[in-house]
Amino acid sequence: MKTVRTIEEMRSIKNDLKNNHNSIGLVPTMGFLHEGHRQLIQSSRQENDVVVVSVFVNPLQFNQSSDLESYPRDFERDEKIMEQDGVDYVFYPTALEMYPRAMTISMSVDRRTDVLCGQSRPGHFEGVVTVLSKLFHIIAPTSAYFGLKDAQQFAVVDALVHDFNFEVNVTPVPTVREEDGLAMSSRNVNLETDEREEAKHIYQALLHGQTFIKQHDDWSRQEVINEVKGYLEFHITGEIDYIDCLSFPELSKDLTVGDDLIIAVAVYYKKARLIDNIILNAQGEFKYKGE
Repeated sequence: MKTVRTIEEMRSIKNDLKNNHNSIGLVPTMGFLHEGHRQLIQSSRQENDVVVVSVFVNPLQFNQSSDLESYPRDFERDEKIMEQDGVDYVFYPTALEMYPRAMTISMSVDRRTDVLCGQSRPGHFEGVVTVLSKLFHIIAPTSAYFGLKDAQQFAVVDALVHDFNFEVNVTPVPTVREEDGLAMSSRNVNLETDEREEAKHIYQALLHGQTFIKQHDDWSRQEVINEVKGYLEFHITGEIDYIDCLSFPELSKDLTVGDDLIIAVAVYYKKARLIDNIILNAQGEFKYKGE
């Protein structure tokens, strides 16, 4: 495994790989890897000749400098995990390497961001598509892997690739969960003991919404939201940020017959904000194998 710190070197490696007709799988991360990231790496390893993991805490994705500064980092630990999982190259640039000067041209995301996490994080997804555009240009991956826990991010990246004709396959990987159903996240370490115990009910609330859909042919979006809300309010003490039911990947509130859909929630605890979702087909079954 080789760690690459500069864009110039990463491009040189990419050119050699392309000249030898190697497929490249990219797993973009902000580090502090957990089992969910390892699942992305495993999927990439199974489907590509070469696996590249980018580790970059992107400052453009943070609305507050305090959040950027407090984001967990442990590159030595991450290196050991990546080596164990068969990663070939780690692209580990500094912020100065990625953004050597103030950006002259910015990217705007006009749809799919006025709901869910996007409604309370102005500018976040502009930061996401900016750094991913740079990574796609620098590394030119055959495929890029994204966890469905961040389903809104996946939906935005899907639009980015289609709108700008990037030659990369955007590959969704099902959410990896703890034994009790809690979605794995770097932020789970910030939960207090009692918060961690009750957080398992977030996923159960989503399944409650799924059951309601499967049991009612004439369900409405608001009814699903109310069912999930009622379950959460009974079982958790955390503050509900949002609950929604939308078409997927369009993330529209105007659901029509035959649409795939997402039920998503976000909950605030004292030192952590947890998000989770399930993605269903029109019949209420899981859309992606392994969910």
